Amino acid sequence: MRQKTWTRRSFVRLSMLALASAGVPGAASAQDGSLGWPFFQNAPEKASRDDRRQPEPMHDLRTSNVPLRSDVMVEALEKAIERYQEIVNAGGWPTIPAARSIRIEDDDERLPLVRRRLAVSGEFQKRTASLGDFSGDDLEGAVRRYQEANGLRPTGRLDKYTLQTMNISAQARLQQMRINLQRLRDLVGQRLEDRYIVVNAASFQLEAVERFEVQQRHRVIVGKPERQTPTVKAQVRALNFFPYWRVAESVASLDLIPKLQREPDYLQKEQIRVLTGSFNGPEIDATRIDWRSADAHKIKFRQDPGPQNALGLLRLDMPNEHGVYMHDTPMKQLFNSRGRSFSAGCVRVQDVYKLGEWVARNEVGWSEPGRVQDVLDRGQPLDLTLTRPVPVYFTYITAWAEPDGRIQFRPDIYGRDGVRELHPGNERDPSDGPAPAFALAP
Repeated sequence: MRQKTWTRRSFVRLSMLALASAGVPGAASAQDGSLGWPFFQNAPEKASRDDRRQPEPMHDLRTSNVPLRSDVMVEALEKAIERYQEIVNAGGWPTIPAARSIRIEDDDERLPLVRRRLAVSGEFQKRTASLGDFSGDDLEGAVRRYQEANGLRPTGRLDKYTLQTMNISAQARLQQMRINLQRLRDLVGQRLEDRYIVVNAASFQLEAVERFEVQQRHRVIVGKPERQTPTVKAQVRALNFFPYWRVAESVASLDLIPKLQREPDYLQKEQIRVLTGSFNGPEIDATRIDWRSADAHKIKFRQDPGPQNALGLLRLDMPNEHGVYMHDTPMKQLFNSRGRSFSAGCVRVQDVYKLGEWVARNEVGWSEPGRVQDVLDRGQPLDLTLTRPVPVYFTYITAWAEPDGRIQFRPDIYGRDGVRELHPGNERDPSDGPAPAFALAP
């Protein structure tokens, strides 16, 4: 397979081809040859007619310029805990029978319970003489506010999933807030740098912070429950443009070789080379290998740079004991889901080139806007080693309060909160549509 030069224009032109075939996961720096975590990606199914509609605004990112990692957020959560302790002391909120969905326009006998539930937790923003005087529009708006506060798609509809989350008890929510208060305190308790990145895996978002203010936010894709994104403290030490992917031995043995037994032409489609001895060893003719007896200890797999590459066009190298990092992806449509636990541990970043600009701008020759795009347009692999590494924190915060008092909860997708009510085993929001199909990809 001959090495190609990929420009930004080439990437756009071939992106649909890259999305149609599942790329092999992982990554490596062209400079250090580090190994990436294995990935099984949920690849999207063929779009239905409804999928072609203009997507609704997500409203799933924090909007305050106050960083998650701050004393302000600690104090806000402390006040929220006091409020929820009062709710628990007063008996909590009512349980709503959730065997079926509720149509707000219908005369459903459960609607008064829904109104009381949302009044207790504060989603109703205007009150009249009695709870029974709320109009349907008032209730739909309150449901939307509840859904946004709980990481659900804000449809305003009382579907079964929304009702199930409403039935999580006030006591369980209070426990969740206390657990996350300690996580926030631990995060803030470390030395605060002038510039750093925080990835909150539980809320699928990234914050780039400078001088104690959030400069950028990005949606991210994180690890699936069975391949979780770990808690990490590291430093971004390099930007790898047009990276290679060197397949870890475990991925080759457990994932890739079994796939090749079913699809022998997969390597050619994904521009993956087979090498002997090491990742820099001589290339082997893959068509002469019997994949039923192939030994992952003796052969290596390396994916060429380009639009088909599992890492897209940019990788943020952050050496750490878990082997995880941040990177681009050719499967950008997955950012349209609210629940984005699709990877095997590494973090894929929406608009990662913009983040790369922010990371590199203090380097000599990289202060001018558009420098990252210039490198991409040239289409040549490049490793930028940072003279000023940027600290990065992968954390897991499932409950917090904004400075204005709004309380936010997210599903405990990894079961780390230790509260059974919060981890029922099905955290996918059905309003996201059908679950993506299972495929080998980043």
